[in-house]
Amino acid sequence: MEHSNKKYDIVVVGGGPAGLLAAGKAAMDGASVLVLEKMEKPCRKLRISGKGRCNITTTKPFDEFIEEVKPNGNFLRDALKEFFANDIISLLNAMGVATVEERGQRVFPASGKAWDVAEALIKWTKSLGVNIECHSSVTDIKAANSKVESISFSTKESRNSTTIGCSKVIIATGGKSYPLTGSTGEGHQLLANLGHTLTPLLPVLVGLNTQPKISDTKGLTLKNVKVTLISNGKTIEEEFGELEIMPYGLSGPTILKLSRNAVELLSKGKPCELEVDLKPALGPEKLFNRIERDIATFSRISAIELMRKLLPSEMAFFVLEETGIGGQKVASRLSKADIENIRDTLKRIVFKVKSSRGWDEAIITAGGVSLKEVNPKTMESNIVKGLYIVGETLDLDGPTGGYNLQIAYSTGWLAGKSAAHEIRTNEK
Repeated sequence: MEHSNKKYDIVVVGGGPAGLLAAGKAAMDGASVLVLEKMEKPCRKLRISGKGRCNITTTKPFDEFIEEVKPNGNFLRDALKEFFANDIISLLNAMGVATVEERGQRVFPASGKAWDVAEALIKWTKSLGVNIECHSSVTDIKAANSKVESISFSTKESRNSTTIGCSKVIIATGGKSYPLTGSTGEGHQLLANLGHTLTPLLPVLVGLNTQPKISDTKGLTLKNVKVTLISNGKTIEEEFGELEIMPYGLSGPTILKLSRNAVELLSKGKPCELEVDLKPALGPEKLFNRIERDIATFSRISAIELMRKLLPSEMAFFVLEETGIGGQKVASRLSKADIENIRDTLKRIVFKVKSSRGWDEAIITAGGVSLKEVNPKTMESNIVKGLYIVGETLDLDGPTGGYNLQIAYSTGWLAGKSAAHEIRTNEK
């Protein structure tokens, strides 16, 4: 077994945003830091986040941010006080990345390129003297007397493992979503081997496989709809906004948000359904009157043509099929019962959720290392001294809109600060 001659104060496992913020902050505070990244370059997942635009963070207020994080946003109080949205924005601005705030208080790079954010974080980390080694896969972390002792890793060049002694290791390996970017769950396995408890890992912020399917829609997006998640007749959550019709079922912003609870229900064997209101702005009476007016104005048109005045063509066919009314029936011959049927279907179409899409489509991972086993004031493990756990490896997740990246920055920063502080304290 090879042994490196170089001694580092801190080894960070994972070169994503959590790992780089941890490494950079530790280096700022005087520690020598090595980052081990198994892919060919750091921040692979960050580069494709936000459809390649990177939703850097959110400017939502502190308490509102905490409320949105599951299963326990309060765990983040210390981390967010150390490093919050204005801090990552200032850091990126200083590195030459201008930012813009868009609707929903979401912050993006002004260039619209996630790549710029990734490269700025790498440049910042390296400028502080951090050594980033790519193609380096961690194979083992050794602890003696419940303290970190050494870390072993293999490289592309060497099949043999390299082991280096170190007293501080920060695990920032991410979850299991988008495995092609390198997040395949090895960090969770390393932590489980060291005695940590893992809550079930679930793919969330993800599309849902539903029945019935709507054929020939090719990614149709419906705006201003209401989607309600229901289980055993009980309303769990509802969302307003965009709904995307996919060949497999439903996606889009409303579904991604609802998927967190849907996936959790499915994992527990509980049924769930999605009720879609295509016309939430119109109450039942107003919608009935609107359909009657259209019939009076366009009395000669067919039922399907009438539906196309209310919906995109692909949805018009589907909704009319749901009502059982023939598409060629002349609109003026629709009875009051027919109009009520159309209205009721527009206000409530029920989709049964069969399953979620897989890890390769999920934006983030729910579940991870139990928060009871991590000190929220330092991000240090309560089980192994000198081991810090950050980002998506923890049992923490938020909705879309910059929350999950901010969790990564904040927990990483706090871990880097805490680990460096411990090293300075022990040297005295």
